[in-house]
Amino acid sequence: MNSIIFATRTVLSKYSTFSGRATRSELWWWMLSAFIILTITWLIDGALILPLLGFDRFQPEGGQPLSVIVSLAFILPNIAVGVRRLHDIGRTWRLLLIGLIPVLGILVLLYFYVQPSEETKNKYGPFSPFAPT
Repeated sequence: MNSIIFATRTVLSKYSTFSGRATRSELWWWMLSAFIILTITWLIDGALILPLLGFDRFQPEGGQPLSVIVSLAFILPNIAVGVRRLHDIGRTWRLLLIGLIPVLGILVLLYFYVQPSEETKNKYGPFSPFAPT
């Protein structure tokens, strides 16, 4: 449980920091916490907010106002941690643009994201292991 909290705090404290490095653990714990948070906001939207707006519970036509706001707030930290993860394996941030290619781009990024960290200093900074307290 400490790992997910530590990763969430780390990523959110570096909300728009594109320099430095992010370990594999930091990226994947952040992705899990973002998924959990977005699932909770979806449930809140469907169960509480939509009825207040005059829609039936979980009615698709009602939209998901809270989920949209949280998703928009997560765009910048998701990009930032992705860039830092690419830096951790010695790659440039420009490779993140490969993700714009449907299916193949996502698979290439997934391949990069599961690569082990360079355990020495690279041009993006020194190696710092993921160490939850």
